Amino acid sequence: MRKLNLIVVFNKELDKGLFCIRAKEPYKGMYNFVGGKAEEGETAEEAAYRELFEETGISKNDIKLDYFMNLTYFKYENHISVFYGALEHDVTLVEEKNKLEWVDLDEKLLDCSKFAGNYNIPHIIRQIKVYLANGTGIDKY
Repeated sequence: MRKLNLIVVFNKELDKGLFCIRAKEPYKGMYNFVGGKAEEGETAEEAAYRELFEETGISKNDIKLDYFMNLTYFKYENHISVFYGALEHDVTLVEEKNKLEWVDLDEKLLDCSKFAGNYNIPHIIRQIKVYLANGTGIDKY
């Protein structure tokens, strides 16, 4: 099973998310969360901070990541650890391979012709926002 991570980066106001525009397949040319593969011996958190820094220049000094959920796709043999965090201050982004863009977190996230993941992006964003609004009370939404 491949160990992957996705990192949801919010701006300070929590109304925009940082997305990469994928330079290669799968989902070439589409918006996706930043993230990547965990290396041998890395914890999920270590891999998330490493990938975030490599892809964006955002470091542990800029954001505190919170481990939020796992997605396991048995048929694809992918185990995905999902982290989120809000920037603590303004940063200068450093693009690695993929172009980076701040995107408003609204209904356009449902556009599968622009956003990768077959509706996983709006689902993940919604679940994080519900948690942030209500704490652990999932029954409140």
